[in-house]
Amino acid sequence: MVAARCARAALGILAAVWPLGPAASATTLHVSQSPLAGVPVTAQVRTLGEAAARARAGDRVVIHGGTYPEAVTIEADGTRERPIRFEAAPNAVVVVTGADRLLDWRKEPSPEGENVCSAPWPHRFIGWSPTGTHPADDYHKLIGRAEQVFVNGYALHQVLSRTQVGRGTFYADLEGRRLIVQASNNAALGPDSAWSPRVEASVRQTLWDVRGDRVLTRGIAFRYGATQAQQALVRLGGAGDAIEDCTIEHSNTDGADFRGPGQAARRCRFMDNGQDGFTGGNAHGLLISDCVIRNNNTKNFDRGWGAGGCKVVLSRGVVMERSRFTRNRGHGIWFDIGNEACVVRNCLIADNEDAGVFYEISYGLHAHDNVIARNGLLSSGGAWGANGGIALSSSPGCLIERNLFFGNKEGFQFREQMRRTPRIGAAEGAPEVWVWNHHDTVRGNLFAYNRDAQVWGWWTTFDERHWPERMQTARRERPSYVPEADFAREYQAALDGGAPRGLSLEALALGFSGNVYAVEEGRGLFHWAAPWLRNRRYTRLDEVRRELGLEQGGVVATVAFADPLRDDFRLPADVSAQVRNAAPRGVVPGAQAGVAAPVAGAATRPACASRRRAATSSRRASGSPGSRARPGGWPRARP
Repeated sequence: MVAARCARAALGILAAVWPLGPAASATTLHVSQSPLAGVPVTAQVRTLGEAAARARAGDRVVIHGGTYPEAVTIEADGTRERPIRFEAAPNAVVVVTGADRLLDWRKEPSPEGENVCSAPWPHRFIGWSPTGTHPADDYHKLIGRAEQVFVNGYALHQVLSRTQVGRGTFYADLEGRRLIVQASNNAALGPDSAWSPRVEASVRQTLWDVRGDRVLTRGIAFRYGATQAQQALVRLGGAGDAIEDCTIEHSNTDGADFRGPGQAARRCRFMDNGQDGFTGGNAHGLLISDCVIRNNNTKNFDRGWGAGGCKVVLSRGVVMERSRFTRNRGHGIWFDIGNEACVVRNCLIADNEDAGVFYEISYGLHAHDNVIARNGLLSSGGAWGANGGIALSSSPGCLIERNLFFGNKEGFQFREQMRRTPRIGAAEGAPEVWVWNHHDTVRGNLFAYNRDAQVWGWWTTFDERHWPERMQTARRERPSYVPEADFAREYQAALDGGAPRGLSLEALALGFSGNVYAVEEGRGLFHWAAPWLRNRRYTRLDEVRRELGLEQGGVVATVAFADPLRDDFRLPADVSAQVRNAAPRGVVPGAQAGVAAPVAGAATRPACASRRRAATSSRRASGSPGSRARPGGWPRARP
């Protein structure tokens, strides 16, 4: 025993002076722009790039406060047990910027009283494109450029010629190698950093390129990258990489891009980016948790190509939870191309200009317990069927349950066209497979006061698959009118071998059941088929059940919320069980849902009144929406 203890003590001493294994070799490295007292000189570096070059599995890189004008690549791998950690020091504000401050200004010829100035500009970001833009089409002639200029934090508007330069604009003269600028307030620009406005121009593209596995990044703000379309400010490429408590903002195009399995973003903010808040491809098992995705696609990229809150392709098992997707200029959440078994739960998805959730040519979405409000009200041309609360576009096997759809252009939508998609894991060159809406279930949701319809099936195929067999016609002619605007027009498939044949509503096996519909007088209830085809606009659920065999157990009812103007969607305590069960369960950040506790001292509603209200709701289950339905009507919550 004594010998064993002595041996262990000797090994401990040896380990202190000579690491015995990987666990002992982990180090803490400090990044600071000035020397740190009390930290060994050998444990300090001045740049993030140097820290990234030195970091190995198990190492911790502590970043002290400051603005770091760098573009960093992290090649080393961590492991599950010993990840590499890059994190802000306690109480530190750490910013990684793609912009440099410009001070070498000269006055340019300009009208009297106007301060037009220029500085050297050696940068050309999209050299492979003959137009200097991506995409290289007329729509993106300005939008697709990569230059950005900020004066005291305010973005200037780019113009395409020297003659167009005026207050609040800039022009990148690539041939003359000059950046020509006029501040919005006409301030004179000069070399003295003490008095000259702070003019910053984006000169770096991807700022944080993680290529190794198991790298955690925490507590850093990334901004001002001169990225081109579909290029991100932050890119995660290794298995198990994660970002936490980071802000990713003012990228010229995409904020972050996830390109590896098992990655995660926790408590991050993706805001004010030019194209998408974030994107993902082959990002199997991606987790987006407790994040804010707000005001993205500020440059107005083509929304039919990729722009808005986020876009994910060819990924399996993605989970987005407890996050806020708000005020994005496009879709809030967009899954496109062969995704499988994705989940959106307990999110606030509100005020996005196109669809709240657009699930396109993908499989098996489970969307539940979300608050989905006021989406699609500023939708782009051609977004029909993709500008409501949730839109399923040629996507089978989905389950939509316990969501609140409030005040959207339309509540739930099907969008059906002739579409095909690649599949995850398919061999290179493998043919795409046909995909269409079938075996989708919409149950136990609360559709309340959506503008044009609570449910609208935008079926546009000419085979009448959306009608029961008994309602299909023998002559299935193409209509004389088809809308010119369609943002998925170029992605439709030709009618060649393998296209689905002989479909009917029975074969599609769509399920609607137990939903609650609160409809204002004159608003749509349940619309079926695109308006340029034979279509029906049902005003009563019993008609939907009789003709389509859908919406078993659904009811039309008056529903009152506490205060929708404050996203307080709590229901009265005495609400019926069916309405109660259709409300989202669990916490939804930024909104309140569920049932409110009775107000102390409030008068109890007489039992006979409750019975009368229940009887009215029961009658409306088979009748038309009542004229008294409205989104308020009980005392608002106190501030």
